[in-house]
Amino acid sequence: MTASPSSDFQAWVRHALSAVEAALDAWLPQDAPAGLGEAMRYAVLDGGKRLRPLLTLAAAESVGADASVAVMKAACAVELIHAYSLVHDDLPCMDNDVLRRGKPTVHVRFGEAQALLAGDALQALAFEWLLDVPDEALAARLARCLARAAGHAGMAGGQAIDLAEVGQLLTQDRLEDMHRRKTGALLLASVQMGAMAAGADARAQAALTRYGQALGLAFQVVDDVLDVVADTATLGKTAGKDAAADKPTFVSLLGLDGARHYADALLAQAHEALRQGDLTRTDRLEHLADWVVRRTH
Repeated sequence: MTASPSSDFQAWVRHALSAVEAALDAWLPQDAPAGLGEAMRYAVLDGGKRLRPLLTLAAAESVGADASVAVMKAACAVELIHAYSLVHDDLPCMDNDVLRRGKPTVHVRFGEAQALLAGDALQALAFEWLLDVPDEALAARLARCLARAAGHAGMAGGQAIDLAEVGQLLTQDRLEDMHRRKTGALLLASVQMGAMAAGADARAQAALTRYGQALGLAFQVVDDVLDVVADTATLGKTAGKDAAADKPTFVSLLGLDGARHYADALLAQAHEALRQGDLTRTDRLEHLADWVVRRTH
């Protein structure tokens, strides 16, 4: 996933993706009424980078833990929240997009009402999966972390700011606040939940939190760059839509080169955080951070 990833990392990614995909396929319902299960599965399966589950698994391994039931439930739950958010973001009342992950968006394929319900059902199912974790205290902590990342303090709040600020010239602080909520909160939660499910100590949790914060913002900066320089076929979603909608972005604020330099600075912050946590292994998180900033789609 990086420009020159090790064969060990590539093998780990293949194994992790296979495990996540198998779990999602097994746990997503096929028998939800009136075609709802089909829409839910369409929204989640056979597409996407699975960055968030990979971060969850890598964070758990960074403190020496294997992919336990709790870790895998956390990895899949965060992917469901991400998938639901994309379904709702693509609706005509939000971004009104017709392409996602290289295929028609859920509302184009199944209709707006079914897409809305599929998103609602995926959000609820994410917390059902977390509350299946045998350790009830851990399950509650994981659910609270994900709920905060998805709600008004995180993703939903960031989306509200995004909709309200169309056509506005934001300061960098305001733009960062919006994206730390809208995009960064769920990426941060992916890392935190992996560490939490693996029993990380306070020092490791703090270092991984700093890593997740830098990574979450870097992801959005690069997204803004790609919206300008990549084409629709490469992205698997509509290119240039931010500029067309007159949305404030890091490119519109900092310029293309400035945004790229800022992404590099955030990547350096992420790597530095990993060096401060006394972690068992950091290579997989390092490779994932490199991929976030160096990716082309």
